[in-house]
Amino acid sequence: MQVASSPHFAFLMLVILLEALGALVLLVLIVWWTMFHGRRRGELPADDAQAPDPAAGTAADPAREPPPR
Repeated sequence: MQVASSPHFAFLMLVILLEALGALVLLVLIVWWTMFHGRRRGELPADDAQAPDPAAGTAADPAREPPPR
């Protein structure tokens, strides 16, 4: 019995291929939607010169240090 050469087998392989392609397109759309949707110019620029957040506290702030033991 030669299953690989039947037209039914070729149709099933085409359906599986189209399903995989559809899943890949859906994955790319989900990633794009979560990363870039709503931003006018894509990814936000990296800003290394940001000032530290005063509410987060720093090690140089004695008021924020835990009490000594």
